[in-house]
Amino acid sequence: MRDTKESRLLLVLLIAIAFALITVDIRGGRNSPVDGARQAAAAVFGPIENGMSTVVDPVGNAVSAVRDSGARHDRLARLEKQNATLKARLGSSDRNRSRLAQLDKMLNIAAEGQYGIKGAQVIAIGSAQGFSWTITIDVGYNDGIKRDMTVLNGSGLVGRVTTVGPDASTVLLANDPDFTVGTRMEGSDELGFASGQGDRPLRVELLNGKAEVKKGDRLVTFGSQGDKPFVPGVPVGRVASVDPSNGGLTRTLYVTPFVSFTKLDIVGVVVEAPKKDPRDEVLPAKPKPTPTPTVTVTVTPSANASTGTDTTDQQQ
Repeated sequence: MRDTKESRLLLVLLIAIAFALITVDIRGGRNSPVDGARQAAAAVFGPIENGMSTVVDPVGNAVSAVRDSGARHDRLARLEKQNATLKARLGSSDRNRSRLAQLDKMLNIAAEGQYGIKGAQVIAIGSAQGFSWTITIDVGYNDGIKRDMTVLNGSGLVGRVTTVGPDASTVLLANDPDFTVGTRMEGSDELGFASGQGDRPLRVELLNGKAEVKKGDRLVTFGSQGDKPFVPGVPVGRVASVDPSNGGLTRTLYVTPFVSFTKLDIVGVVVEAPKKDPRDEVLPAKPKPTPTPTVTVTVTPSANASTGTDTTDQQQ
């Protein structure tokens, strides 16, 4: 439309009419003369607005949902990351605590027996030598390890070193059938030889067939000439059962080892033997027996019993 005097006059006239209709509509309320026109317009444009609302609202909702979903995803991702970090920290902390406890026990044994030890970690089980009970540790001849050195942990005798590499060594465990170690009984000093039996108790043959032995007695290593492969005084195990003596030259015992060979982690290789035999000093103190409580029952004689009166005679 061209900007002329007539067009401007028409625009002013339309604006005036619009204001007049708005005024009449407001003053008329429900009885407004333009109510019918408004309803007709609503009938025509209402479905279009609803359709547009139906089209636009899902888009708006979807955008909002995506935005919220993104926020939730970021929040969950942060929480999952925090949980993973926490779990890793707790797991590492638990493992470190366990290792520190093992190391502490092992150092106590080393101190009591005056053993010079090189700490090591078990990095593998088994070997290429068949089905023998062996472990691989992460120290070798670069760390001063040699063949036929005693290996122990915080509980007692683990085994002996059989092969040595630059940075790793193989240890034959004390429960291997090819393993044999000289033993000495606590207190009685009875000597014998313990042999591995896999997952069964160690078999010990005492040199004295008439030795007095009972369940629960403990054994330590007797030691080898030149302290190789075994240093003296390392705890071996506790007697589980004793074969009846048949008058033979030896007596057979079955001993539960102190070491759990399926739960090895931190071990120590004895690189320096003690200057003197520690004998039984490395064994832990025996637990004191718990006293059994005794109950004393005191019988108080009744009045009738003390006077010797028969109640039946009194009633008669």
